[in-house]
Amino acid sequence: MDHDELQPLAPLPFAEEKRRTWREALGESLPRDWIFAIVLSCFVGVVVWFGHAIRDFLVPPATTVTVPSMVGTSLLDASVALARLGLTMQVVEHLTSDRYAADTIVNQQPAAGTQVRPGRQISFVVSSGIIARSMPDLRYQSMREVGLDLSRTHLQLGKITYARSDMVPEGHVISQSPDPLASIDEGEVVNLVVSRGGSATLRVPNFLGMTIDDARSLASRSGIKLGQIVWTPLGTFGPAHGVVARQKPDPGSQIAPFDLVSLQVSAGPMESGYLIRQVHVLASVPVPDQIHPGQQIHVRLVVRDATGSYDLYDAYAQPGQKLDFTVTALGTSLVDMYADNVLVGETRFGVEPERIYGAGARATPGAKP
Repeated sequence: MDHDELQPLAPLPFAEEKRRTWREALGESLPRDWIFAIVLSCFVGVVVWFGHAIRDFLVPPATTVTVPSMVGTSLLDASVALARLGLTMQVVEHLTSDRYAADTIVNQQPAAGTQVRPGRQISFVVSSGIIARSMPDLRYQSMREVGLDLSRTHLQLGKITYARSDMVPEGHVISQSPDPLASIDEGEVVNLVVSRGGSATLRVPNFLGMTIDDARSLASRSGIKLGQIVWTPLGTFGPAHGVVARQKPDPGSQIAPFDLVSLQVSAGPMESGYLIRQVHVLASVPVPDQIHPGQQIHVRLVVRDATGSYDLYDAYAQPGQKLDFTVTALGTSLVDMYADNVLVGETRFGVEPERIYGAGARATPGAKP
């Protein structure tokens, strides 16, 4: 052999096998029909698994729980009973009810007898019971104000009866049923007596020269409502003590039935001192923007006059309640209203004149200089 000529070497078996693809190797190791069978088996397995998942979602498994009836059961008892069955619960709504006590189940979902899986949540509607409230004071209010109060307190307007009144303006409430501040239930019906108004006008009698007692009797018989009564020291030549010296409006004037007539009454001849005023006060307790059932407000009415200051009223009251007083005050006088220790209003009765006494008038014993 000639060593100058090189012969090509045969390819190594390992290198040739390395160059073959895995598909060729798999094709040589498995028959083609087997590959199709394996793919088909995988597809069928996926379909079967998915079908089982859908069935388990839509159809409860063999282990199910029958939902018991919990309507009429207390929320605490229902919680214990469901825990024993492996179920959970949730309160989705509260309703006022005169049939079921507070914290008693009114409705449930799913309904009793339904088959559910363990761990299923049962939804409940629970009673808040009957909410007790105090009847608002609607007297002297217009029907618009009545509507707002009834809406705020969740009450219903019932029968309205109309009657004539010389004391209450037309279209305003004379009386109500239930009475103001009575204990009531939410949704209760309220009946009203509403004023048709009184006479078209009233003629003011002549009170001049009468004693204050006779003047009050005449006013009552005539349907006249007296307002401010001012006791005034009128000096040496003034009328006797307790005699009406002036009135407003004048005798013979025509007024509406609910208009007030004010009187000036003599404190007596040779008397001096401060003006004494007797005033009718009707105070309405303020209503907060956010009010809760049964809420009360601490109300204090303070009178300030020449004698100093004193509490006319200091107690708790219902929002909207009306407080009715006759106040006797000396000299320059005011009434301050506090609600929960906050000043909410001030009413001035009158101002003491700078000079009301003539020369030679003597001071009343005990009067301030």
